[in-house]
Amino acid sequence: SDRQTPQENRELADVEGREPAYLVLEDGSVYEGRRLGAAGEGVGEVVFNTSMTGYQEMLTDPSYGGQILVPTYPLIGNYGINSEDWESIRIQVNGFVVREDCDLPSHPDAEMTVDEYLLRNGVPGVSGVDTRAITRKLRSHGVMMGIVTPREDVSEALRVLGSQPRYGEEDVVGAVSTAAPYAWRDAKRGTLPAGRGESKAGRARRRIVVSDYGVKQNILRCLERRGCEVMVVPHDASAEEILGHGPAGVLLSPGPGDPELLDGCVETARALAGQVPIFGICLGHQVIARAFGGETFKLKFGHRGGNHSVKDVATGNVYVTAQNHGYAVSLTGLPDELEVTHIDLSDNTCEGLRHKTLPIMTIQYHSEASPGPHDSEYLFDRFLEMVEMQPLPAGEDKRWVRSDRDGEKDRAHKSRAEATPESDRC
Repeated sequence: SDRQTPQENRELADVEGREPAYLVLEDGSVYEGRRLGAAGEGVGEVVFNTSMTGYQEMLTDPSYGGQILVPTYPLIGNYGINSEDWESIRIQVNGFVVREDCDLPSHPDAEMTVDEYLLRNGVPGVSGVDTRAITRKLRSHGVMMGIVTPREDVSEALRVLGSQPRYGEEDVVGAVSTAAPYAWRDAKRGTLPAGRGESKAGRARRRIVVSDYGVKQNILRCLERRGCEVMVVPHDASAEEILGHGPAGVLLSPGPGDPELLDGCVETARALAGQVPIFGICLGHQVIARAFGGETFKLKFGHRGGNHSVKDVATGNVYVTAQNHGYAVSLTGLPDELEVTHIDLSDNTCEGLRHKTLPIMTIQYHSEASPGPHDSEYLFDRFLEMVEMQPLPAGEDKRWVRSDRDGEKDRAHKSRAEATPESDRC
């Protein structure tokens, strides 16, 4: 088995005053460093993220539930941890593995180091390992289970690892979803100007119900900034419970785990279809695909980072996107009623869908970023334009259709894209 030690790479693990710690992969590979954060053990699927910044957002992203995160960027913690840049109320990862952590952050908003943050939250980690070697292994062999441990006995660490369920065998969504409905308000922002979420008559704000599969707070912020009233409900809320909140639209959020385990969520999405406009992001995208008969599959090492190129099929425009997923919707056998709207340019996987007759749109990537580029926030506007559509007259099954105005906008976008030289497209 592979084994990296601080003796072989002294500069990687020279963290004074910390005990030895290890990342042990299921294939027996061992990466030795020094303790980062808590001194306990953490088991999970080991994944890597290529973003250069945003480690606090990554640590608190519920989509990392059940996983051990390895940032590929070598220095983590140089701007510290602050009281604002989290995406949920707690650290979500089961372990954190870095090449080097900064013990003297430099930023006016920094309140603590990464080491202190992990320690306070009881999350174990390892610092001083060659994260390039880990990343190359995962890219070559695929993601695998691992354990962050203080145990030097590899056989014992592997025994503990083998006694735990594998990622994808258990529903992780229930562990990160809210237990009860709540109305969300970003207190720091105060009174907001009217946005697309306001009704056409300007009398009331549009209510958007978010089904929490592991929602990031920036999704809620993006909706509220556009004038929406935001209500968050548990992942297992029924269609009747969701509709009972009187939504103008429903958003199915990102989250962790295998969509094949979410039959209840799929049934809810199927029941909501045609009753209210729906926007699915990441795991929500996969749930909607399954609701109409689509299939999903596991990627070899996933898409995680802030530099993934995605093409909008309708306009031809290419966007740099933030992504965090290990599963994708299969293009094979996709039902005729769904059309592909976005494609990943690195591996041609499905990055977005739209229903041909119902007000349903999805994306596989993160339009809210955090961390990552904000290029795709326009998709929230597209969703709210869909929310503003009028239902068919009574007696026609309360079904919804795309308006002629939407078709004209798509044609206009495509026309502008065709008039733009390919070299100038972003």
